[in-house]
Amino acid sequence: MTFALLFPGQGSQEVGMGADLFDARPDLLVDVADDVLGWSLRDACLEGPLELLTATDRAQPAIYALSFVLWDELARRLPVTPTAAAGHSLGEYTALAAAGYFGFEAGLQAVAARGSAMAAAADKEPSGMAALLGVDLEGAETICQARRDAGGRLWVANINAPGQVVVAGGRDDIAWLRERARDLGARRAIPLNVAGAFHSPYMEPAVDSVMTALSALDFAQPAFEVWANTTAAPLRHDRATEVLAAQVVSPVRFAESLEGMAAGGATTFVHVGPGDVTAGMATRTVAEATVLVANQLAALDEVAANVRASIQ
Repeated sequence: MTFALLFPGQGSQEVGMGADLFDARPDLLVDVADDVLGWSLRDACLEGPLELLTATDRAQPAIYALSFVLWDELARRLPVTPTAAAGHSLGEYTALAAAGYFGFEAGLQAVAARGSAMAAAADKEPSGMAALLGVDLEGAETICQARRDAGGRLWVANINAPGQVVVAGGRDDIAWLRERARDLGARRAIPLNVAGAFHSPYMEPAVDSVMTALSALDFAQPAFEVWANTTAAPLRHDRATEVLAAQVVSPVRFAESLEGMAAGGATTFVHVGPGDVTAGMATRTVAEATVLVANQLAALDEVAANVRASIQ
């Protein structure tokens, strides 16, 4: 029996997050982060306002940095190494840093560039995302295709868990979806707290900048495998740049990654980072698994103890 790590993406941000971590690890979250970013990560996280923290170029570095530090602190408490990891969208970068593909600082530089490029793409025209509840992937694809056939722009963006698919499109397309969700066969359409239509063609203007940032990374051999959003398979070392760049405009196949890690022997999944979103996805997707949440420093000793107990 083994355990796998799950890292959250954009949308998990809230003002006040990481207060305990800034006090415990100013070496990474203040000294390194402020030097790389050129703005105070601590101020953004602890003082907000939420509108600022939700901005793509702020939320992505913030969630990456806090999630990595939580993993770094948890790893000190664990006697064993995970066998796999996956991150949701932005969280894929945290998973890669945790596995040792690159260091914290190099990853933060790439995430900052990614966030800025995606923010610029999102600013080009109003767009957003919504979670479709009670609809499977085929149903969501049918809804999106019908909207596109009628002249709209709507695409499946995240396959999170059974009955939970996220779509991305223009602001008018999201409004159309919310008004007609039940008529279209969904139980509900919930707008997400993000600033654009991520993982859709709306992000095409960001791809070149993301590729440039990724090209600066020196990918090392990892300590454990990371399942890629785009392929729902362990990331191949020789295709890392290509796959991560494609991720910006491609659906996040998170449910498939969870199923694949479980098939590979993972019996425990640990959400590491703000919130608990990926824990919910794991619970819905791999019902028989043990799912733990490490989202604050005070929880790490108990999480580590539960990991040890679950894999013995």
